[in-house]
Amino acid sequence: MLRIYDLCFAFIGLLVSSPLLMIIFFIGILDTGSPLFRQERVGRNGKLFTLVKFRTMSLDTASVASHLANTSSITPFGRFLRRTKLDELPQLWNVLKGEMSLVGPRPCLFNQEELIDERRSRGVLDARPGITGLAQVNDIDMSTPVLLAETDARMLATMSLSNYFRYIFMTVLGRGQGDRVR
Repeated sequence: MLRIYDLCFAFIGLLVSSPLLMIIFFIGILDTGSPLFRQERVGRNGKLFTLVKFRTMSLDTASVASHLANTSSITPFGRFLRRTKLDELPQLWNVLKGEMSLVGPRPCLFNQEELIDERRSRGVLDARPGITGLAQVNDIDMSTPVLLAETDARMLATMSLSNYFRYIFMTVLGRGQGDRVR
């Protein structure tokens, strides 16, 4: 049932936000020359997929987990996108493609082995990764793999329609800071 909500909200979200997406895209061209960021992430059942976001860091930034990146890599426009979470909007395309859900564990990089092992042992990799979830609204990022995997497992065990909407509304209302960059 939640997959139907994912599809409907992702489609409506892309349709309604398309003017904003275009504006961000063109500002992104001026900001970095390459407004979209694509990165291989670990999805459902450990399968890799290409996550799409708006670029928030300079082009020469190493492809590492956000908590390992340097804050000086974030562009001024990228800082705005991260603060408002608008950098996440292109992931609605990943939701439409079936690679992600609106709510689920954030997809990690293929080389975050400790997190992958912790998630695998708790059955978290059985679920579609999400744009937001319990960990995100509680400021738990990938720098604490055991806590993150435990939180993801708790979210999946208690997932309901009301929690699904709760996490979405909490995110839209500004709860959680996303992955920290140090």
